[in-house]
Amino acid sequence: MSHPSSPHPLGRTRFETAVTIRPDDIDLNQHVHNSRYFDYVLAARYDQMERCYKMPMEAFIEAGFGWVVKTAHLNFKRPLGLGETARVTTWVDELIPKGVQVRFEIHKASNGKLSCDGYFDYTMIRLDTGRAETVPGWIIEKYAI
Repeated sequence: MSHPSSPHPLGRTRFETAVTIRPDDIDLNQHVHNSRYFDYVLAARYDQMERCYKMPMEAFIEAGFGWVVKTAHLNFKRPLGLGETARVTTWVDELIPKGVQVRFEIHKASNGKLSCDGYFDYTMIRLDTGRAETVPGWIIEKYAI
């Protein structure tokens, strides 16, 4: 579903960021701790906001906006291990009046197998009030690619 006031169709363009698994990512079971997958997606989104959407998080802050996670859903398929490189692919799958749904996939770079997928529902807020805010048209244009 696209944002009702969006003049542009939602492109769902996928962007990719590489992440190297570090020793502090590993849990007692000798694979990446489940909480780190959240970190990988958030790191990829910050990278892609600046590099791919041409709108870094600092631009949102300067405009008085922020994003908060409303829902985070992860499906674990297979573990990642120390020293591996993961490819984190994300895309805006849905625009709603006060937020976006970002879907993601994390693949092992060595063999392309899916390690984890899922989605995050983000709500846009005004930083001065902390309240949900309708996503402005100029931001929708950036994210509808």
